[in-house]
Amino acid sequence: MLRAFFVHLSENRWMRNFAERTTLGRRVSGRFVAGTEIADAVRVTQAVNRAGMSVTIDNLGENVTNPDEARHSGQLYQQILDQIARNQLNANISLKLTHMGLDVDEKLAHEIVGGLVSKAASMTPPGFVRVDMEGSPYTQRTLDFVHELHRMPGNGDSVGTVIQAYLKRSESDIEKLLADGIRIRLCKGAYKEPASIAFESKTDVDANYLKLMKILMKSGIYHGMATHDEHIIREGQAFAIREKIPRDAFEFQMLYGIRRDLQQSLVREGWRVRIYIPFGTEWYPYFMRRLGERPANVFFIARHLLRQ
Repeated sequence: MLRAFFVHLSENRWMRNFAERTTLGRRVSGRFVAGTEIADAVRVTQAVNRAGMSVTIDNLGENVTNPDEARHSGQLYQQILDQIARNQLNANISLKLTHMGLDVDEKLAHEIVGGLVSKAASMTPPGFVRVDMEGSPYTQRTLDFVHELHRMPGNGDSVGTVIQAYLKRSESDIEKLLADGIRIRLCKGAYKEPASIAFESKTDVDANYLKLMKILMKSGIYHGMATHDEHIIREGQAFAIREKIPRDAFEFQMLYGIRRDLQQSLVREGWRVRIYIPFGTEWYPYFMRRLGERPANVFFIARHLLRQ
């Protein structure tokens, strides 16, 4: 019920305009979003790096409507890569293909993302581009896109993708990605999907996540386990210890502003942690989805406002 309410709010134009144009809206979003400018993302990344964690930076946005918007999105990511190199940040980038123009001009999207992967591969040390997964209509297109980019000379270690554990096809997709040596971020999934293609119950999603996580951890390829579920994290730690998998052979990934206590405890225990840091002017829908995912986030914001 709560999640559906916040999804509805994320699509409300009046609320979005109010939030994005007011100081109050921008202030409360700061828990989960770095800010609106690249400089904001750099500043927050530096702080997270000092706390012993790596970062993935995402310029919020998707589904551009024309080639100029797609090119602008690509140029922003070029600038982010420049800032990562200039400031020696322990960071990579995450992007959505629809933000790069996939639905406008697929050839242009290939050109933009291919250029970003090539630039990341040429950095010292080499950078990395994570191609995010979107709703199920884009699953196969995204996987085909990533397989093609990965096969291009010099790109192999600099591009990866995301697999959503709630999709029933994910184990098969993982087998194909691992066969090509492609790095994966495993998450549970955040889109509304029909029961014909996705597990519906939390129990089934969690069980599939654990199954896929163990496959990834034993693959010998460096992957990211993206979850705030403490039970799953502890299961992953126990599995790694039991199977003698080194702590630097994979990483846990979490969202900026969520479960900071858990993030810090993992670092203290010697596990690798990467924080997803979003920024940009299109922060409102992302912010609403984060509130809907976890009631504690709503209560945190309410307490924060009362203290001001």
